[in-house]
Amino acid sequence: MVVKPEWLRVKAPQWERVGNVKGILQDLGLNTVCEEASCPNIGECFNAGTATFLIMGPACTRAYPYCDIDFEKKPQALDPLEPVHLAEAVRRMQLKHVVITSVNRDDLPDGGASQFIRCLEEIRKRSPHTTIEVLIPDLCGNWQALETLLLKGQPEVLNHNTETVPRLYRKTRPQGDYARSLELLERAKAIAPWTYTKSGIMVGLGETDGEVRQVLGDLRAIDCDIVTIGQYLQPSAKHLDVHTFVTPTQFEAWRIAGDELGFLQVVSSPLTRSSYHAEQVRQLMKTYPRQKPINGYGLS
Repeated sequence: MVVKPEWLRVKAPQWERVGNVKGILQDLGLNTVCEEASCPNIGECFNAGTATFLIMGPACTRAYPYCDIDFEKKPQALDPLEPVHLAEAVRRMQLKHVVITSVNRDDLPDGGASQFIRCLEEIRKRSPHTTIEVLIPDLCGNWQALETLLLKGQPEVLNHNTETVPRLYRKTRPQGDYARSLELLERAKAIAPWTYTKSGIMVGLGETDGEVRQVLGDLRAIDCDIVTIGQYLQPSAKHLDVHTFVTPTQFEAWRIAGDELGFLQVVSSPLTRSSYHAEQVRQLMKTYPRQKPINGYGLS
């Protein structure tokens, strides 16, 4: 068994603040990926009054051996009140930036894109100055659903994770497809060039430095704007083992490599996750502004 190094130790959260956020989520019957996926940053994010909302769950239709989200339960019918409750949570928490993600819902014709749109619409009604990031699954390659989500929902950030290097897909993402993930991000930029595209990679599963740099190159070749790189941590004994704990020095080398490739933002550290400090994108949007064609929402 590999011993977890010092740099992966997380400061204990202030449980009073955590409890306040949990209270809002429980009151409105909402799920967060922070809790469902056993994120190591849950204390820091909840203390800051932020959360990544998990919609259409908590059951997932894909069994990825690195992920702690439940795939053994049967997916439930979509909750028509979920978008309203989510928007109310955003209002109560006074979020300036919100991240909405979902389980895989391969049982739905559009992969759940319509539920994302309803969530976006309800948030706009109650919190018109809140910027919104959607972290979406691959929608099984339903590009019409992707187009509808982008043009009707108009999220400020479209995030879809490649997760790992192509060689490790069969082991880590047996129902995923690296080329399809790249195509999703490329199509998103073509459909909605005003949207900031984002992707993430987890490391420590046996990839090489060269393979990570190749993924960075592939993402920049399709004009992906933002990339996150973080350490994979084994949620339980039944999940994939950690192959290695990557050093902070290596994470910094990848950050520099990403900057040199031209990403607008590279977040690379052992505890980085897809939505860790996601609110920092608001400053990026001011530095590199993009105008929506219609129904745009400005920063305040």
